[in-house]
Parts: sequence; structure tokens; C-alpha cells
Amino acid sequence: MSGPERTPDGRYLVIEGRRWRASDPAIPETLRTELVAELMAARRAVRDAAGEETATAAARRRVQDAKVALGERGEPWWEPPTDDGRRERLTAAVRALLRHRKPESTICPSDAARVSGGEGWRDAMDAARAVAAALAADGVVEVRQGGEKVDPTTATGALRLGRGPAWPG
Repeated sequence: MSGPERTPDGRYLVIEGRRWRASDPAIPETLRTELVAELMAARRAVRDAAGEETATAAARRRVQDAKVALGERGEPWWEPPTDDGRRERLTAAVRALLRHRKPESTICPSDAARVSGGEGWRDAMDAARAVAAALAADGVVEVRQGGEKVDPTTATGALRLGRGPAWPG
């Protein structure tokens, strides 16, 4: 099975005559698999929450994060990112990856950079660390090093991100 029809430039899928933005092909396959699994779980959560406003809104935010991380929403992945667009995609990737993994699991900021930056992910690392610091300041994530909570603005070296006290659950 070859999958749905694509436009000649590969940027859109054509399903029943309607164009839908394709996922960013530069996302590494392991991370793409996680993000697609999170998107499917979020869509099921929207269906299961039908009628309950708060749960539906939370599930729709999950869908939005997964789709932005995949490049299906937000700034087009084929155009050079703006600073705001890169931050939006990095933030969505952090939240979507942490939601998909077990609550006690962590991710590396480089995972989000690989999602948003493709082969040039190293160029996105400063922005990924800045996003981690902003999410930590809001209590959404905890930044850890060697299993201990650290200040992301002063920490050097490898960092891990886990769910923080204000995690949106």
C-alpha cells in the first residue's frame, strides 16, 4: 500500500479531493512514531471526552501540540522558521513527547530540536534550551541533570526534561 496521494511537491496529502498538510519528512522516524501515537491517543481522547467541556478542551490541546510538532499545523515546515514559529514547534514537541511517555519519564531537549530542526537540529539547541527554561519557569517541566532539579539558565551540559508541578495533565 502506497498511502494517500501527495501533491507533486510532497507538502500536502490529497484525501477525497481535499488537501491536508503532510508531516515534516525531516523528523527522525523514532520521534515521528511517538508523535503519531500521541496524535492518535489525543484524537481518541477527544472522542471519549465528547460532551465534557474541560476534558474536550484538554484533548484538543493535545491534538494541537501533536500536529504542530509534526509540522501539520503552525508555520509550514518547508519554509525557514521564524523565532516565534520555532519556539511554538519546540514547545509543542516537548509537551507532546512528554505526554506520550510514562509520567516519570524524561526527554532530552535535543529530542524537540530533532523534531523541529531535522538534520540541522543542532542549530535549534539554543532555542530548545530557552523553551525548556520558559516551561520550567511556568512549572510545566522540571529541568534535571543527573536526576536532580537544576536551574536551566545556569546549568551546562546535558539536560533532561520531566513533567513539572504545573503539568497540564
